[in-house]
Amino acid sequence: MCFLHLLSLLCVWLVAPSPATGDNRYKPGDPVMMYVNKVGPYHNPQETYHYYQLPVCAPEQIRHKSLTLGEVLDGDRMAESMYRITFRQNVERQTLCEMKLSLSQVEELRRAIEELYYFEFVLDDIPIRGFLGYMEESGFLPHTHKIGLWAHLDINIEYNDDRIIYSNVSVRDVKPFSLDDVRETLSLTHTYSIHWFPSTVTYERRGDRLRDSSFFPKSLEIHWLSIINSMVLVFLLLGFVVIILMRVLKSDLARYNLDEEGADDMEQGDNGWKIIHTDVFRFPPYRSLLCAVLGVGFQFLALGTGIIVMVLLGLFNVHRHGAINSAAILLYALTCCVSGYVSSNFYRQLGGDRWVWNIVLTTSLFSAPFFLTWSVVNSVHWANGSTQALPATTILLLLTVWLLVGFPLTVIGGIFGKNSAVNFEAPCRTKNIAREIPRQPWYKSAPVHMAIGGFLPFSAISVELYYIFATVWGREQYTLYGILFIVFAILLSVGACISVALTYFQLSGEDYRWWWRSVLSTGSTGAFIFLYSVFYYWRRSNMSGVVQTVEFFGYSFLTAYVFFLMLGAVSFTASLRFIRYIYINLKMD
Repeated sequence: MCFLHLLSLLCVWLVAPSPATGDNRYKPGDPVMMYVNKVGPYHNPQETYHYYQLPVCAPEQIRHKSLTLGEVLDGDRMAESMYRITFRQNVERQTLCEMKLSLSQVEELRRAIEELYYFEFVLDDIPIRGFLGYMEESGFLPHTHKIGLWAHLDINIEYNDDRIIYSNVSVRDVKPFSLDDVRETLSLTHTYSIHWFPSTVTYERRGDRLRDSSFFPKSLEIHWLSIINSMVLVFLLLGFVVIILMRVLKSDLARYNLDEEGADDMEQGDNGWKIIHTDVFRFPPYRSLLCAVLGVGFQFLALGTGIIVMVLLGLFNVHRHGAINSAAILLYALTCCVSGYVSSNFYRQLGGDRWVWNIVLTTSLFSAPFFLTWSVVNSVHWANGSTQALPATTILLLLTVWLLVGFPLTVIGGIFGKNSAVNFEAPCRTKNIAREIPRQPWYKSAPVHMAIGGFLPFSAISVELYYIFATVWGREQYTLYGILFIVFAILLSVGACISVALTYFQLSGEDYRWWWRSVLSTGSTGAFIFLYSVFYYWRRSNMSGVVQTVEFFGYSFLTAYVFFLMLGAVSFTASLRFIRYIYINLKMD
């Protein structure tokens, strides 16, 4: 009961909105708090710094807002601003603060403007973004290089009845404050104006308003042509497996299942997958590692499916800061029982007796690489003062979630899996002496199978993968979860079909080492995804710098690793079911 109580408290903490967000209603004259959040280079989405790190208007005592775990993981560090906003009350040319900037502070602002720094404020959970300043580069002879700071902001707010719908900042009629040729202390006055506008958009539809008026370029759209192309590929592969492969199997079974009169005639020519029936179910090496891969793979399959289904059912708001991050952490902790159960259950079926070591291997198969990668990425962020570096308290809380929820659930799932395991279902008996495997042609080698098994599933999702990269490594919120669900199903279907086909060809060559081959063949899709991330970084994005580069390739590697585990588990299961099916229907002495 204590464990369940602790689990419920953690669930509430992970998904609960922060105190100042949610369904806020205002009356005319009520104060509206606007928070300053972060700044960073326009082309480096994950390189962000606290707004007050720059020489800008800041209160004497900075008071930070209480944030959810998802907001902290998203790099948010909100603090109360000096802007005084009253609901439905317009303000013209209000002084924010008067500053005197030293030469070093001016140079810091100049450098930030040259690197296209943007700022992010938050008003009623609505992100408000704009550029820090203005830069003009024109002409070759003579060459001009002008830099200006936006010292005045027009803040426009749309409302419907007693709710805020949308907000943005404008500098359309503002002249930038020049930072050129500054040789002494610079006196500067920051001002702002507030304009309220009625709107007919309902509060429930304000997410659409935010998406339609994004500060960043839009890359997300429904691309039916690529989806139809992927579905055609799936149908072709299904047709290949179901029609062609089944015709071949029917011919094989008819040839192998001859009666006694015909059996003597073909005894000398007996070859193919029938002849290895006494070896095909010979247990593979590194059984514990194989079972751990299957367990963690099915855990991520449950995790990915759970997140997509939760979004489609409207169980959380994807427009809320860090909502996806919070849901992913919660589901990862809860689905640890899946990895423990699957791994321990199959390990016991394969005759393994070191189930404690199997549980330790299962729980560390992803968490260990993740921790090492995160340590490097977080250290780089911390060294550069980025808000993406997690505070020590958040690190301790995440470690607590894993120690008190994730790891115990893995052990509990492992105990249930071990106790419910039955004997391995093998239609054929395995001989003590392994059969010699004939020399295989090059096109049946493991690298060729991995190239084929990885490329075809990757080609089915390559177009959607671009949009996912553009949103994850951009600043646009991914919202096409219905399309993502279809593409996810296509990926799993293609992976399973390719695995079955490649396994059949391997067995036809009298090579019974299919266990690890089935995992690697389709799991190699992860390698293609990582190669695509390299291509995306150099050819499809403008990201640069050590901070952004380390973050991009570190988490791209983890993403590819997750796809390897997940698709490897799916392809192995498909191959195992296929092999059991064909040998059950084979008549043997």
